[in-house]
Formats: sequence, C-alpha cells, structure tokens
Amino acid sequence: MNMLIFIIAGLLVHCVFLASIFDIYFTSPLVHGMTPQRTPLPPPAKRLVLFVADGLRADTLYELDDNGTPQAPYLRNIIEYKGSWGVSHTHVPTESRPGHVALIAGFYEDVSAVAKGWKENPVEFDSVFNESKYTWSWGSPDILPMFAKGASGDHVYTYCYTAEKEDFGAQDATKLDTWVFDHVKNFFQAARSNQTLFSKVNEEKVVLFLHLLGIDTNGHAHRPNSREYKDNIRKVDEGINDIVSMLEDFYGNDGKTAFILTSDHGMTDWGSHGAGHPSETLTPLIAWGAGVNYPQKVTFQFFEDEFLKEWKLAKWKRLDVNQADIAPLMASLIGVPFPLNSVGILPLDYLNNSAHFKAESMFTNAVQILEQFKIKMTQKKETTLSFLFTPFQLLSDTEQINILRKARSYIHQEKYHEAVSLCKTLISLALEGLSYYHTYDRLFLGISVVMGFVGWTSYVILLIVKTHTSLTRSTHDKASTVLLLYGFAAIGVLIAFFLLIQTCPWTYYIYCLLPVPVWYAVVKEFRVIQDLASLLLVFPLGQSIGFLVAGALGIEILVFSFFYRSTLTVGLIAFAGWPLITRLWAQAKVTTLSWTLLCLLLAMFPLMPVVGREPNISLVTVAGLVILLISSFFLACLYKSKNKYVPKKDLTILLFQMLSIALSTYVVNSTHSSLQHKQGLPVINQIISWTTLASSLFVPLLSPTFFFQRLLSILLSLMSPYLLLSTGYEALFPLVLSGLMFSWIYMEKEALQHYGDSLKPKLAVLNFSYTTDITQFRQLHLDDIRRSFFFVFFIVTAFFGTGNIASVNSFDPASIYCFLTVFNPFIMGSLLVWKIVIPFVLVSCAFEAVQVTTQLSSKSLFLIVLVISDLMALHFFFLVKDYGSWLDIGTSISHYVLVMVFTIFIMLLSGLAQLLTTKRIELWGRTKRHSM
Repeated sequence: MNMLIFIIAGLLVHCVFLASIFDIYFTSPLVHGMTPQRTPLPPPAKRLVLFVADGLRADTLYELDDNGTPQAPYLRNIIEYKGSWGVSHTHVPTESRPGHVALIAGFYEDVSAVAKGWKENPVEFDSVFNESKYTWSWGSPDILPMFAKGASGDHVYTYCYTAEKEDFGAQDATKLDTWVFDHVKNFFQAARSNQTLFSKVNEEKVVLFLHLLGIDTNGHAHRPNSREYKDNIRKVDEGINDIVSMLEDFYGNDGKTAFILTSDHGMTDWGSHGAGHPSETLTPLIAWGAGVNYPQKVTFQFFEDEFLKEWKLAKWKRLDVNQADIAPLMASLIGVPFPLNSVGILPLDYLNNSAHFKAESMFTNAVQILEQFKIKMTQKKETTLSFLFTPFQLLSDTEQINILRKARSYIHQEKYHEAVSLCKTLISLALEGLSYYHTYDRLFLGISVVMGFVGWTSYVILLIVKTHTSLTRSTHDKASTVLLLYGFAAIGVLIAFFLLIQTCPWTYYIYCLLPVPVWYAVVKEFRVIQDLASLLLVFPLGQSIGFLVAGALGIEILVFSFFYRSTLTVGLIAFAGWPLITRLWAQAKVTTLSWTLLCLLLAMFPLMPVVGREPNISLVTVAGLVILLISSFFLACLYKSKNKYVPKKDLTILLFQMLSIALSTYVVNSTHSSLQHKQGLPVINQIISWTTLASSLFVPLLSPTFFFQRLLSILLSLMSPYLLLSTGYEALFPLVLSGLMFSWIYMEKEALQHYGDSLKPKLAVLNFSYTTDITQFRQLHLDDIRRSFFFVFFIVTAFFGTGNIASVNSFDPASIYCFLTVFNPFIMGSLLVWKIVIPFVLVSCAFEAVQVTTQLSSKSLFLIVLVISDLMALHFFFLVKDYGSWLDIGTSISHYVLVMVFTIFIMLLSGLAQLLTTKRIELWGRTKRHSM
C-alpha cells in the first residue's frame, strides 16, 4: 500500500475511533417534548435574586482570617441569623458554562459544548430564566447571552461589559464586579421614573441575575490565596449588602424577595479549574429571604470533611446539595415550572413553607423527571426491533402509575412525609432509568469499536511482517481473494440492513461497518498469517514468553505513566542502565556516560511538582542563559573547525536565533514584572512574543540540513516561544530532553555497529536532505522494536514530564501572559497546546535522525510505533468507565482521548519532522562564503 494512502486511511480510522468515545459516553442527555410542570400552590416569593460569584471556593468564603474575622462579614451574618447555607457539589468539567447550565437549567452538560468554547448553545435547553416572567442579567459576555439565546421569547434581558475588560493583567479586576453592582443600581434608579419598566420589575416570577467575574479573574491572575482574591471577596460581600438594601427599599420591604449566592466552580491553589479536585468542585451556597429557612442550630452534624471546625460553623446546620439541585429550588421559590431538562432534586431543607407545599413541590419534581424518562424510553423503543428491546424493569408503566397514584393519595390524606419519601424513590428510579436508556447502545457500539481496533492493529502487524521483514514471501491466491471480497461485502450489506430497519444514527453505520473492510484486509493476508504461525511454532517457547512479557511490561509502563508520573522516572533509570546490560559501554564510553547522566537528569522532572503551582521566573532566565551558552559554544566550534569558510547567511541565522532567545528571556521577565506591578501587558512585549512564535517554524528551514546544525537550529527556534510560555522549571526541560536526544542518536549508531549491521560514518557529515538509496534500507530486527518503544516512551515523557495534562487544571494561565491577558479560550488553549507540542517536535526530529543513521525507512519504524500506540489506546478503551466519582469518570475518558489524539498526532508529527529536517528555503540564492 502506498504510504500516503496508508497514512490517510490510518488518520480516518483513528478519527473514527476517537469520535466513537463521544457517541458512546458523551451524547447529549437532553430530550424534548415534555410538558412543563409547576407546583399548584402559591409560591412564597415574587422575585429571585441570583448572585453567582464566578470561581469562588467554598473554603475561602467560609473560613475566618488569621484574626478570626470572616472573609465576607455580611454573608456570615446571613448564615448565622437569616438564612440557610451549605456546599454545592459541582461536576466535571468545572468550567463556567457547564457550571451555569447546571445552576440555571438543572442538568449537567455533555462535553460537546467545548467545541463551542463553552459559549454558544450546541443543544437547545430550558432554564429557570426561560420559564420566568422576566429576567434581567448583568455580567460577562461569555455567560449571559447563552441564556438569552436559549429563551423562547424576548423576556430575558442582558447587560454585558465588553470582552476586553476580562483582562488577567488588569490593574484591578474587582472593577468587573463594581460594574455589575453600579449598573444594577442605575437600572432600579431608572425604573423609578419609567412606568413601563417599573411595572415589569413589580411583576411576579421575576429573576435578577448578577454574574460576578472579578473573583475568577483575580484567582487566575494572582491565585486564590492572594490578597487580591480575598479583597475581591470582601468587595463582593459589600456589593451584595448594598444591592439587598437597595432592593428592600425599592420594594418597600414587602418580604417577597428570595436571594441565593453560589458559584459555578472553585479553583485550585495554582489558579486553574476544569478537573475534579475538591477545591474546584466545592462551591458555596447561601440562601435567604422569602420562602427560605432560617438558620437551624444543631449540637452535632457529621461530614467526612473537617471543614465545619475550620470554618467555625459547626453550630449551624450545613445543607449540602448537588449543583443541579439549585435550579428546582429557584423554580419552587418563585413558582415557575421546573426546567424541562432538569435532573436536580429539590432540596426541601432550604424551604420555609408548609409540609403540604413541600409535598406538592416534590411531587411536581418527580413528575417532571418522570416525563423525561418516558420520552427517552419511547425514543429508544421506536428505534429498536421489538424482539430486541429490553425495557428498564424497575420502572414499568404499571409501576409508574402505582407510585404516582399512591403519592397523590398520601397528599390527599395529608401524609406529607410519606408522599415526599415516595416521590424521592420515584425520582431515583427515573434517573436510573434515564441513565439506562441513555447508555442503551453502549455495549453494542463498544464491541464494534473493539472489533475495528483489533482488526486495524492486526493488519498493521501483518503489514510489518510482510513488507519489512524476511520472515515471509507468500503471494495472494486471486480466486480466494475474490471469494473473500464477496463474503465480506455480504456481511457489510447485512449489517447496514440491520441498522437501517432500526433507524440508527448515521454514525452507527461508520462504527459497525468499519470492521468489515479492516478484517477483510487482515483475512486476505491468510498466507502471511500461516507463515507467521509456522515460524512462531518453531520459535523457542522460553524466548517467545520472554518477548511477550517484555512487550506487555513496556506497554503497562506507558499506561501507568498516565496515572503516575513517577513511572517515567523508573523507566528513565532503566534506560540509563541499558548500555551496561548490552555492553555498549565497552565500545563508546563517553557516549554511554553522557547517555546515562542525561537519562538520570531527565528522570528528575517527573518527580517535580506539576508546572504552574510554584512559578519561578528566575529558572526561565537560567534556561535562556544556558541555551545562549550552548549557542555560543557551537559558534566557537564553527570558528575553530578545519573548514573556516562558513556561509554568511548561516551565521546570520544563528545570530538571529540567539537574539531571539535573548529577547524572549527579557520579555518573560519584563512581562511578569509589569503584571506584578499591575501595569498590564506591554504592547512591545506582545508584539515580540507573537513575532517570535510566528517565526519559530520558519527560521529552521533557512539553516543547513547537516544533522547537528539543523537539529540545533530547530532547538533554538522552538526554545524561544517555549521560554515565553514558561513560568518555572519547565523551561529547562526541553534543554535536557534535547541533550538526551542528541545522545540517543549517537547511541543508536553505536548499537547498530555493535550488532555488525553498519559501518561507522561520521554523524557530523550526514545530511537530512540526501535521499537514501532504497537498496541501502535494511530489514527490521527485534532491536528495532526497542527503538520504536524508546520513541514512544520519549514522546510520553515529553507529554507528562513537567505535568499531568490529562487534567485540565494542570494548565497555568500565567503561561500565556506574554501573548495576551484578555480572556479568549481558543487562543489561550492553542498557545498551551503549542507549548506541549514543542517537546514532541524535538523528539520526532531526533527520531527522524535515528531512522537515517540506522538505515531504516521511515515507514518501517513508524508502523511499529503505530502498533505500540494502538495497543495503549485499546488498553485505555477498556479502562473507560461511567461509574464512581466524577473525577474518576473524567480521568478515564480523558486518558483515552489523549492517547487517541497522541496516535493521530504521531502520524502528523512524522510529516512535520520530515519537513523541518529535510527541507531548506533559499532566500539569497547561491551565497558567497564568509571567511572567519
């Protein structure tokens, strides 16, 4: 098969494997067609005020400072004398959009929303705002518009500041919250003199939403333990006090206003969020006003955490909820229908109302969730053959009617406690049934994907054996091939017909039909399979088991590194001993010593804290100085070399790259100093940063294609943007990694000579651009599997060496401050991804050099790498789960996604590495040589 066709086919197959996980685990849970449900009794409140302090941690709000003073005195007073409080438990991903959707719409959004940057509405959904008579909202342009766009009328009004105000480098981020408080005050001041507006704000079922972004912005910029973060909390506390007083005055203290303060997510100590750490998932919830319970004093209450003692709140009853439970609470307080897609359970302990009202509200909640269950069941029943359909046994139609009838009977008999208990049971069963039907096709799809996975990996192995080894020389039997083709075509038609009569989504056709051509390609090579089986049967059993165990151990080490970074340290220490085991040290002592020392030095990085938690700009400066020292040393070597005539343009490029390194080092220090003094991001620094980034992939193409000159040029060019994206010790990581890569190239040349496969040409004279004669390529040996494993291991080390990026919260927003400080998720994400890619490129270019020095075609080693990475991906596919904590679920899925992206990326990276190493752009034409 042509290499280009194979890569395209491989990319398509792996894209399907990657997409499958979203159909299996991340399809939208929403259904449509339900009837709105509302409590039939009068609500306690006419209006609701929702304060969402973006990025506010529960512990930071509730704790006392060193002097025993509350961080938020007014809210503390509410907890002790006026309202109810607790902790709202959020779900992964702990981002602003999913958090607000859970709060206001009552359901946990699927990950497809990330493709919209958590801003637009990838699916239509109902919300408390939509069900209200009027909603007025003030705050961020990233949050407010999505609820206005999702509303069924023009009754949701938004007032946003400009996106440019969301600046992490701003002098005072509390101005974002001051803007909101001031505009709310001005709004109600205007309402006094505007009769139309006055009548609207005095209607029932009104919601006022204040989105307060300052705390989140200060947390990203200065971290949650900073003075700025805590000062912002006090400002918010004062602002809420002012708003409450203003509203009570406006409405004449009518006692019909309910207030809720909460947060969409928390934040780690290092100023990020997105994963499932308790600091991110534990957010405050304080409610007071109309219909809300007063503080309940208790003598004892048990929680697994020790927060009550730390917060000095053990005497006041703590009422914890899931984040989605807040939506039905708000709906109940103002008497609007529960959001149609809500899966929240009404927290009755927050309500200060009659037992009858609580029972009716819980009954409404149960019917609303049951409606979703019935729609979901009907949808699944209509798209499944009747003899294959297996209903959810615990909640049959008869059981639904019996529970509803019994609950209604209890309410009529004023047995409210029993009615509430029965409704909670019905809600639990309905939620379990929703999950059952939502995951109904999971096993079927999983088997299809696994069949495709195993088939593809088997085909690649057979391709390696057939085209890159001397193990088999079998040919195809044309008659058998035609028969197989017809047979597999018939299987494909049957599968397609089965899917068609069940009206399955078009993606199901891809997952189920993909294994057919893949397995046809495998079975077509049955002669190769026969030859391979014959060879394995005569191979010594002990050696076979040994190779199998070694291979399995290698794969497990790679898999374990996704969970425990220290596994990489163990692997690198083992690599350090490789020359001793193979006796390579005897023929190349200096090379072996450098390899061992660099392996041990790189082994230290996975043991260090995740990047961003302990920023240290001085280490970035050290890295810049070290790379300048290396460049100067290389320049001196050129000067002292026998050939003292070096092209002037080559010197110009090298000096330009050194200047770029020096400028990057200066910009990092200058930018962080400016931000510390709250002077913002200097424009000149921003221009230099973007210019450096833009030139980083172009400049290496101007340098000579001799091995070490081109590799050094790539390192220098990529180090400039990497320095700009660094905040601490990670700036040293590419230097050590590159040193090890240079040593690896030498070691592989020594290993090849050690086994008598090659002469020993000088590496310095090798040139990437010289086309190797195909007759000089050798066949694969067992040692080439070890080379490919080294490459995959180094790629994984580049991936996790300075942090566990399988967790979103590992990213430090300060990394991108040299480029921009105004919030923009896609640009920020792209910059952080490029920071991750840079070590990959360095390893891939080194691997390209290894392939040239060991006289192997790039295709052969690439195929082995593909097999190793696919085995890892299959491993993680079986580790994906949808039970346990949200952190466990999110981690298992993210691991699979990462390793699949990694596999796809290796295919693309191979092309990028070839481009960077072999191509040269001539800007000056034929150049004169400059005498040094």
